[in-house]
Amino acid sequence: MPPPPPSSAASNNEESHRFPCEQCGADYSYDPANGTLTCGHCGHTDSIRSGPWTGGALQELDFRAAVADQLPEAEIEVTRVSACPNCAAQVEFDPDTHAKECPFCATPVVTGTGENRHIKPKGVLPFAFAEREAHKAMSTWLGRLWFAPNGLKEYARKGRRMQGIYVPYWTYDAQTRSAYSGQRGTVYYVTETYQQDGETKTRQVSKVRWTPASGRVQRFFDDVLVLASKSLPKRYTEALEPWDLSQLEPYQPQYLAGFRAEAYTVDLEAGFAEAGRKMDRVIERDVRFDIGGDRQRISHIDTKVSEVTFKHILLPVWLAAYKYRGKTYRFVVNGQSGRVQGERPYSAWKIAFAVLLALAVGAGIALVASQQ
Repeated sequence: MPPPPPSSAASNNEESHRFPCEQCGADYSYDPANGTLTCGHCGHTDSIRSGPWTGGALQELDFRAAVADQLPEAEIEVTRVSACPNCAAQVEFDPDTHAKECPFCATPVVTGTGENRHIKPKGVLPFAFAEREAHKAMSTWLGRLWFAPNGLKEYARKGRRMQGIYVPYWTYDAQTRSAYSGQRGTVYYVTETYQQDGETKTRQVSKVRWTPASGRVQRFFDDVLVLASKSLPKRYTEALEPWDLSQLEPYQPQYLAGFRAEAYTVDLEAGFAEAGRKMDRVIERDVRFDIGGDRQRISHIDTKVSEVTFKHILLPVWLAAYKYRGKTYRFVVNGQSGRVQGERPYSAWKIAFAVLLALAVGAGIALVASQQ
């Protein structure tokens, strides 16, 4: 059988994500099970080509330089993406794909020619398992949702393919030094007397003695993770955590073979603002610990942030978007751990049946109690 024809001509950037098989010329896809490139046509395999990385931690980039648009040109790339008209996701499509459903909301999308100039990914967390295992995990998760409509469960189990998407994230490193003022509370007890039913009784009542407190704390933050996409609700993506970022590989486009990658839509500064809120919560815990005592009041925290660096990384998510009776249901699977999250559909008749069953059981218990 002759190999399938190569994809039609596209931009140089699009072509860079195609990896022709050395044996038959068809396209390789990344195989999560073996960590290799595998040809779906003839089965030939090839290893991931190593880049200039020499081991150790992935290189961080200077945040201030990036904000001032002063990063070296080697850290920038231009890709062609298509924007979904419904959810605004910006997804890279294969060069020979001209129309497709949006993987985030199942809306039909016609590929465009818009260029997206952005910071290159530094690291990628490769998919750890194939679509079949992701579909099984999603079906198992759906099966545990008793109130989900049977029709949706059946619709999801019929084998509609899930999409493997590399979702963009920022990671931030920063040194923080914080000066604070507040109060330390020490709990003590006093004995009080009171009258009850004509008798005099005593009880121990807690009081708090407050004393001024001030000091300094410092902490180095490493890899504060921030979602750089607006396509999925944060409650889904945060529920997919934790990610084992120690397994990050230096970015090589071969890892994207057979998958899609979403362009970031949360810019670097907005991402750092979100990282700052995460750091503030940790600093507040540090301050409370430093104040000590039994209770703490914090009046003011002044934090100085320095040595800010960042990375753009891609994390693997298996995603399914199903349209069922006019409503879109989305399910996401952590492509590293297999953890599943998604919208929880409800069946009105199942809820009504459960309510009637509960009422019947309650009435039965009441009847037995009255007879006894």
